[in-house]
Amino acid sequence: MGSEARAAQVEEVIRRLEAHYVFPDVARKLTEVLRQRLGEGAYAGVEDAEFATLVTADLQSVNGDKHLRLRHHVDPVAEDGDHEHASEDFRQAAELENFGIASVRRLPGNVGYLDTTLLYPLDLAASAIAAAMTLVASADALLLDVRRNRGGTPDTSAFLQTYLHDERVHYLDIYEREGDRTTQMWTLPYVPGARFGGTKPIWVLTGPATFSGGEDLAFSLQQHGRAKTVGEPTRGGAHPREQYKVDTHLDVTVSIARSLHPETGENWEGTGVRPDVPVAADKAFDTAYALALEHVLGLGADGPRRDVAEEAREALTRL
Repeated sequence: MGSEARAAQVEEVIRRLEAHYVFPDVARKLTEVLRQRLGEGAYAGVEDAEFATLVTADLQSVNGDKHLRLRHHVDPVAEDGDHEHASEDFRQAAELENFGIASVRRLPGNVGYLDTTLLYPLDLAASAIAAAMTLVASADALLLDVRRNRGGTPDTSAFLQTYLHDERVHYLDIYEREGDRTTQMWTLPYVPGARFGGTKPIWVLTGPATFSGGEDLAFSLQQHGRAKTVGEPTRGGAHPREQYKVDTHLDVTVSIARSLHPETGENWEGTGVRPDVPVAADKAFDTAYALALEHVLGLGADGPRRDVAEEAREALTRL
């Protein structure tokens, strides 16, 4: 890659930042960083993949925004926006990942367990989420595992959260630089299938790999008093992003908005979602399951609950 071509790529990254980054003042600082690094020869003599890694580190050097990334792709980048979401390869990958539903089951003691890995676009994931939530609807307690959840779309977060409330809830605001507008995020008036509802306890399992949309779930349920978080602080990415073409095999993801609690204005950017029950991430399941089993045992052991209580007692002794 010649120096002029590399410089043109850096300038295209800068153009996208100046036009779209949600914090214009930070974009100006990043412009200075990238041009200084270019002048120092930091990007000279490296292949595109390494160039992307170097620029990503520089993009994140000012304010630690993990949604700022220059990405190298083996296949050509077609256009701006989430074009990959419309591709057949993306749809097949979503299907192979069961649309982000890694596991759903009834644990002994009538405790529901849902393990999510990604909040895929709602047109792909709605049926899988509805089926999963229907299966856990009659549980006495729920473990929602987002320890491996690497992000996803806000609409899908709203859809899933709707199953965990009885009434509509205004749980998040998203401020967008373009148009200087704020979108209120509410749970939905209707979702298919049965709901878990808004009164039974929920524990959300978190860890350092939990990011973006997974953090949205943990933060929103925690902040509105709907769930307790168990595990480690999450990764800390609260800025919705868009992707823009830089060159044939390069695109840059730019934070175009920021998520905010509708009352406090707070979010999880940089800090992550802090656990209510701090434990090592690999201990989060056992810890949360024990809390859920104790809740189940507190519901009594009379009549139809006799067998469930026995299951809960046996499961608790095995932990």
